[in-house]
Amino acid sequence: MRNKLLTLAIAIPSCLLLMALAYNLPPVHARLAWRVEALVSQIKYTLNPPDEAVFVPQGQVNPTPNLFTPTAASTQVLPTPTDPGPTPTPAPSDTPAPSATPLPAAVTLDGVVYVDQHGRWNYCGPANLTMALKFWGWPGDRDDVAEVVKPGITSDPSLDFIQRGKADKNVMPYEMANFVADHTDFNIVVRSGGDIELVKRLIASGFPVLIEKGYYEADYTGKIAWMGHYLFVTGYDDAAGAFTVQDAYLKPGKDMQSDYPTFIEGWRSFNYLFMVIYPPERESEVFARLGPWADPAWADQHALEIADQEKDTLTGNDQYFAWFNKGTSHVELLQYGDAAAAYDQAFQIYATLGTDDTQRPYRMLWYQTGPYKAYYYSGRYQDTVNLADTTLYDTISEPTLEESLYWRGMAYWALGQTGDAIADFRETVRLNPNFAPGLDMLAQLGATP
Repeated sequence: MRNKLLTLAIAIPSCLLLMALAYNLPPVHARLAWRVEALVSQIKYTLNPPDEAVFVPQGQVNPTPNLFTPTAASTQVLPTPTDPGPTPTPAPSDTPAPSATPLPAAVTLDGVVYVDQHGRWNYCGPANLTMALKFWGWPGDRDDVAEVVKPGITSDPSLDFIQRGKADKNVMPYEMANFVADHTDFNIVVRSGGDIELVKRLIASGFPVLIEKGYYEADYTGKIAWMGHYLFVTGYDDAAGAFTVQDAYLKPGKDMQSDYPTFIEGWRSFNYLFMVIYPPERESEVFARLGPWADPAWADQHALEIADQEKDTLTGNDQYFAWFNKGTSHVELLQYGDAAAAYDQAFQIYATLGTDDTQRPYRMLWYQTGPYKAYYYSGRYQDTVNLADTTLYDTISEPTLEESLYWRGMAYWALGQTGDAIADFRETVRLNPNFAPGLDMLAQLGATP
């Protein structure tokens, strides 16, 4: 018996060691790593359900003077990851009103090249941006986009290109806009407060539209949850009451139909944000079709008016989204105190959402970071830290959201915790070596990445 126990005592650790060595062989690791990580995530989510995490704003204003006080005349005091990216070409002061000519009852744009996001991690942004660019003849592919907007953890030689980008959960609209401006010959307009008629008008004029939306779907852990998503809109049919969309995630996702009410419901959670890519020589035509949306300030004010109306008429998750949108619009209008108050109300509603509601959208701060700007620029540094902590540790299996880390670092700096701030800024650029705000802050503080 003693010999058997001794044999087992030697054999079990040896087997575990061999299994560990085999798991770390590149061919084996590439096949099994995502399954192991999915299992770990499921265990963490079971023990600490992310939809039960609730952020409670404290509302206190730190007495220390704010390090940065943006004004309407100077909003670029320092680069931030919620900036919209490149400055859009100013709309002509005499932008004509949209034509009153009735739109066709149905339009389907030709020349659409469908691109999926399969075989990659969190590739919705690169896939959709590639479709929007290829419509105009861009020769690149989705990996060309991802190399810039989500290069991943390049410092780990054990990770291949696909695995490098797994930690980056989202590509922000400003990152997509920057890619278009810096790496292509095309222009892009990013606006909020869009509506169905505007999207139809753009499509009827030959300009497909990218939107950001939310929806409920089984994620890779198998759990139904709210997620952010991009859609490429390439047609419409009023008789069917639906848009034709290219969905990079679903199978099959080519030329799907999204009825107008469902389209609006998903679009609401991103403040009706839309993007239009176009050749520079057609800029005047795009601005003419945009009408008042050509002016970004008008668009933000219009989005605020929509949110003000919807917050009083909707309930449940939709009311939460409306209050959140109100905060986001105030941020874009540089009204940070009003924005913080609106986000406070949004988080209060979020805390009350119960089992009768569709599961709480706990990933919200993965995709939208307006509350960080609102609290930070209102001097509510501790709320900024607390919100980042809730997002990084209670809503995600690993704290890999560079924007949340960045804003926590900014708040730490404002609170005089420079060492903690530098640590956060360093982590942002470890996760994304192209993350300019983190690099800029490290340079400003005289710290190495």
